[in-house]
Order: sequence, then structure tokens, then C-alpha cells
Amino acid sequence: MVEIKGLTRTATFTRLADAVAAVRTTLATLSLDDAHAAYLAEQFAPEAVDRIGRQLAEVGMVRSIAFVGIDAHPIYIRPAGKRQQVQPRRDA
Repeated sequence: MVEIKGLTRTATFTRLADAVAAVRTTLATLSLDDAHAAYLAEQFAPEAVDRIGRQLAEVGMVRSIAFVGIDAHPIYIRPAGKRQQVQPRRDA
């Protein structure tokens, strides 16, 4: 699952490479300063898919931030099967 808060709705992909490509496609449309654009391009490069996959397995999420001017837009990549669920309260 991929989401860029305030810019995209959550989208689900069957392949991690497609999810990372979707992030890159959206980032390419934003007015990012050159240094930040280069940083995010490296973070979500096609070569980063294996690293992102390891981080998903170890941490359960990949998170970064796209700054458009002074507005911060968190970027999330999560496994689709790992949605957080609220457990009902059980009173003894």
C-alpha cells in the first residue's frame, strides 16, 4: 500500500516495484527543490526496491517526507496485509 498524505489516496499494488514506481511518478510532478528531489529520487529509485523490501520485512513500513514549499507530505509504503486493527476492549 502506498500513500502520500495530502496528495494521493492510498493505492494497493501487487508488486513492490510497482508501488515504488508510483511514488516516483507522483514525486516527479511535485515542485520540490533540487536537493530534496535528488534525495527522494535516490530513496525511491528502482535500485532501492530490495532495500525497501527488507525494511518492510524488518520494520513493517517505509516512511519519508516530501516537502512542497513549506508543506510536509508524509510518504508511506506498507504491506497491504499489515493494516492496523483496533482490538475490542475486553473487560474481565
